Order: sequence, then C-alpha cells, then structure tokens
Amino acid sequence: MTRARSFGLPLPGTPGPHNAITDVPGVEVGYTTLISGDGPLRPGAGPVRTGVTALLPRGRGGVLDPCAAGIHALNGNGEMTGSHWIAETGALSLPVLVTNTHAVGACHRGAIDWTRREHPEHREWMLPVVAETWDGYLNDVGGDHVRPEHAVAAIDAARPGPVAEGSVGGGTGMNCYSYKGGSGTSSRVVAYGADTYTVGAFVQANFGSRAQLAVCGVPLGADLADDNPIEDTDWLAPAGAGSVIVVVGTDAPLLPGQCAALARRVPLGLARTGTYGQHSSGDVFLAFSNANPGAISGGFPDPEPGYDTMTFVQWNQIDPFFEAVVQTVEEAVLNALLAARPMTGRDGHRSPALPHDRLRDLLTARGVLAS
Repeated sequence: MTRARSFGLPLPGTPGPHNAITDVPGVEVGYTTLISGDGPLRPGAGPVRTGVTALLPRGRGGVLDPCAAGIHALNGNGEMTGSHWIAETGALSLPVLVTNTHAVGACHRGAIDWTRREHPEHREWMLPVVAETWDGYLNDVGGDHVRPEHAVAAIDAARPGPVAEGSVGGGTGMNCYSYKGGSGTSSRVVAYGADTYTVGAFVQANFGSRAQLAVCGVPLGADLADDNPIEDTDWLAPAGAGSVIVVVGTDAPLLPGQCAALARRVPLGLARTGTYGQHSSGDVFLAFSNANPGAISGGFPDPEPGYDTMTFVQWNQIDPFFEAVVQTVEEAVLNALLAARPMTGRDGHRSPALPHDRLRDLLTARGVLAS
C-alpha cells in the first residue's frame, strides 16, 4: 500500500508508529467492505461498491464511557446523526460509523444492535453517531446493500494498529478530486511540557474537482486534466460535487469546546489539498478526546448529585494541537488518494487512480521531490 511518506512527499510533523488515528491510545478502527457484481445498474441487485467504517474512541471495552467531543460543518450538505446531542453536552459515546448516504439508517440500527448485544444492561435510549458520503457513481447506492449486520461486523472487526486505506469500508465507492478516493488516516506526536500526546485524523474522502487538486502546495489540476471520466460524463454537477467526513481523535486532555476548536481547523488541512468547500459538498467533522475517563456523564442522571472534574490543556497552549490537526488531515487525504486503486462500478463507470509516475514527474519538475 503506497502512502504519502513512502512516496517521498515532504510533509511536516512527526507521525506516530502507524501514522494512523489508532496511534491515539485506545482508538480502534474496523471495516466491512462490500464489492460484488459488474455491468449495468440493476436497482437492488448491484453492482455493489460500498461498506462501513467503525471508529471506537475508547475501543470496544470503553464504548459506554463518554469522551469529550465537538463538531463543525464547513458545508452542511451531509449527515452526521447524534450531532445535536454532542453540541448540547460535549459528550460522545458508542461507536462512530461512516458509510454511504443511503445506509445511515442501517448503520444506526446496527450500532444499537451491537450495543444491546454487548451491553444488555445499558439504557435503551441511544443516539449513535453515523456519518455519510455519497458513492452512487460506482455503487447501487439505493439498493440497501448495507444492512445492520454489516455495521455490527465493522465494529466487531475494530482493532488498534495499522489501518488499511483507499477502497475499504465506507470509503469503498468514493472518489476524490475525480480520482479514486476513500479512506485515509494519519497522526502526529505533540509535545506538551513534559508530556507527549498524539493527534490522529481519519477521512472518508469523496470531494473536490480535478482542477482543484494540489499536492505539497503545487497546483496539479491543469497537468492532470486528462483521463477524467467522472467529470467528462457530466455525472456530477457541478464538477467536484461530493463530501468529506473527518474524525479527529487525541489522548490530550481537552474540554468539549476545545474539541470543537480542533474540528474547526479541519478545513485548513483540506484546503492544503486544493478544495475550497463547495456548496454541493457535505463537509462535516467530529473531534474527540479520550482523556479524562469517567469524567463526563453525557447527560444521564447519576443516583446522587455530584461533580465532574476534568484536566485540560490550557487554551493559550493549544496551538500545537491545531497545527497537528491541519497536518494530519492533509496527509490523510493524500494517503487515501495514493492507496486507492482504479475501480469500475455500476454501468461501467470508471474511477481512475491518481497516476503515481506522473505525480512523481510533476513534483520532481517543481522541485518538491529530488530528481
């Protein structure tokens, strides 16, 4: 699997051991990938190019311990369930699922089914977080191919360690800058006094027109304008219509408002890859801190009145964490593009991969890569 750093891109910052959101201690990621069928679209039968991604901020064993969290939407043409409750309480619990636009309901049900199976003692009131981007160019998006059991399987598959990228999980049928896109991740190590923390980002990249693409500050859209079947067929109007979901996680102790501030920095990382946040796009972001275990009630009443106590980074020392968000988001998008392979889906629709050799030649000519 090719990634931005193995390709040689000179990206700033120090990544964690896996350069993934799972470098944040406790975070686990799992996928269900669904690929079947070829040829003309037969609604309800395929072809199928889709899936589910599960992100567990405290792992499977900590899903009932809420994390501090915040959200931000750059452009709201998209869905993230449970976001109003996060905005109200600053608390995130249960697994976070990312899938295709028409599979939100199935994944919502699956998150509830998984939680009831694993924690039958849990209160029946649940508001899972499920986010989406649209994969209908390659996938039979209206065919109900993602079912609750696929969401359950993605949660069951969640693990720490290396994370697969490109056409996997919810990113299976997604496109980015009119190349094959999908799932991508990255991390940064941040020093804070005598302590060291990790910031990680996970993206489901399904956004941007070819003309906007930039890599390491070099605009490349004009040089890579050919072999663009997505825009040449006028399938999506305007060019570049799509969405991006970003989940940022850290083990640094943060307040919910500070998590929201991290989420507001996500667009700065996306912009480094060329996008300006089109009106047609659903750009929705979630940030969480899994520090301070047991400190956030999430709004459920305790048997007796008490007080929550949290340790948190000083506001006037938070800038290195903002910088880490920008860096990880940029690199996660590039990782998704470099890892993805060409894919053909419904009705013969073709999504080409970012051409590695041409990218290398262009960046070498601009002095970004050594000759």
